[in-house]
Amino acid sequence: MSERSLVVSDLLFVLRNGFVYEEPEKSSLDGYYKYCVEGQSPNSGARFLRIVAIPDEQNSQLKVITIMWRDQ
Repeated sequence: MSERSLVVSDLLFVLRNGFVYEEPEKSSLDGYYKYCVEGQSPNSGARFLRIVAIPDEQNSQLKVITIMWRDQ
């Protein structure tokens, strides 16, 4: 995250307030799917962030694969 000048609050804000615009992709693990969540954080100005994450409903966990600027 530091390579892209992002902080944890950017990640949490987009996870809480962002949107999923695309259909999920199958993960390499059976029964799991990757979701792309997109949104603006208060620290990003006018730029949008994209987060790729895999939810695990059974264990109430979310694995964040990556966070990136949508325009890069």
